[in-house]
Amino acid sequence: MRPEAPVHRPPSVPGVVTADDVLATARSIVAQQEPSGAIPWFAPTGGIAGHVDAWNHIEAAMALTTAGLGEHARSAYEWLRSVQRPDGSWPAKWVLGEVTEAGGESNHAAYVAVGVWHELLMTGDDAFARRMWPTVRRAIEFVLGLQTQRGEILWMRHPGGEAADLALLTGCSSIYQALRCAVALAEHLGEPQPDWELAADQLGHVVARHPEAFADKSRWSMDWYYPVLGGAVRGRDAARRFAERWDDFVVDGLGCRCVDDQPWVTAAESCELVLALDASGDRDRALELFTTIQHLRHEDGSYWTGWQFENQRHFPGDRSTYTAAAVILAADALCGDTPGSALFKEIAGRPLGPSEPADPSACGCVPAPPPGLADPIRTKI
Repeated sequence: MRPEAPVHRPPSVPGVVTADDVLATARSIVAQQEPSGAIPWFAPTGGIAGHVDAWNHIEAAMALTTAGLGEHARSAYEWLRSVQRPDGSWPAKWVLGEVTEAGGESNHAAYVAVGVWHELLMTGDDAFARRMWPTVRRAIEFVLGLQTQRGEILWMRHPGGEAADLALLTGCSSIYQALRCAVALAEHLGEPQPDWELAADQLGHVVARHPEAFADKSRWSMDWYYPVLGGAVRGRDAARRFAERWDDFVVDGLGCRCVDDQPWVTAAESCELVLALDASGDRDRALELFTTIQHLRHEDGSYWTGWQFENQRHFPGDRSTYTAAAVILAADALCGDTPGSALFKEIAGRPLGPSEPADPSACGCVPAPPPGLADPIRTKI
C-alpha cells in the first residue's frame, strides 16, 4: 500500500528538519495506528503492546493533520467519538482494543477540545467541528464536574463514580488550554458557554498562584514547564519559572530530563519545553533545544522516547507515537507557517495567557473543601 500523500507541505525548521523529515515522522505514527483508528503509544513489539489513552491519541492526531496526513487524523477522531462514554469521559487505558483501566481522567477528556479546535484551524472544516461538538460538550461537562470550589480540577473519576481526592498541576495546566479552546469552539459554532470561560479563568488563577492546590510532583519536569505550556503562566512569571529550575532539568547537549533525579532525557518532554519556550517568547532557546534533541531521531523518521546518559543507551527502548507527535508540533510552532502553529500562543486571536494582574495579594479565592467534600455544584460525586 502506498503511503498517503500529504494534503499540504509539512512544516520544516531550516537547518534542523526538512518537510520530508517531518512527513517521515508522521508516517512513523501512521505505521503504528490500529485499524480502528486508535493510536497506541507504540505498536506491539516483542509480545508487549503499547496502550492507548485519549490525551496522547489526540496529540498524535494533531500531528498527523499538521504533517498533511488528514485522512489518518480523521480516522483517529472518529474512533475517539465512537468510544466516548455517556458521561463524557474515556477510559484511562486500552490495550489492543480492550479497556485495561476504566477510570476517567479529567485532562484526557478535556484535550478533545484542543484537538478539534486545532483541526478546525488547520482545515476550516465546520462540518467536522459540528460533528464533534456534542463530543466536546459532553467531555467538558465531565471535566467541570470535577472542579472544586477553589478552582482546581480533580485528577479523575474512579470506575465506581467517586472523584479522586487530589489535583495534578500538569493535568490542570493542560485543562486550562483545553477550556480556552472549548470556549473558542463554542463561540465559533454559535453555542457560547460563558460558564466555561469563568471556570477557565478560575482554574488559570489557581494554576498560576496556588501551588498548594496540587499534589507534589515537583520531581517531574512537566510540573515545571506545563503551567507555561498551557498558558496560565506567561511573561515575567514564565521567565522566572524557567530560571528557577532550568539547571535541574535541562542537560546541555542532550535535552530535558523526565524527572530531576534520574539520568535520562526524553524527546517528548524536550519538545513540549520547546513549545513552552516559544510560546513565552524565548525562541532562541526553543530552537537550540529542538536542534539538540535530534540525536534521538531514528533513520526511519521516528524518535526514541529517551536516552539514559549514564548507561549510554536508549531508555525505555521504544520509539513512541506521542514522542513523534511532540516533535511535529514543536517543528510547526518554530516554522510558524500553518494555521495551527500558534495554538500554544493564542486562541481565536487572543493571547493564551492569564487575564489577571500578576499580584498574588489580589487573590480572593475560596479555600478548597477537604478531600471528598468538593463543591456539589461543580463536582457531581
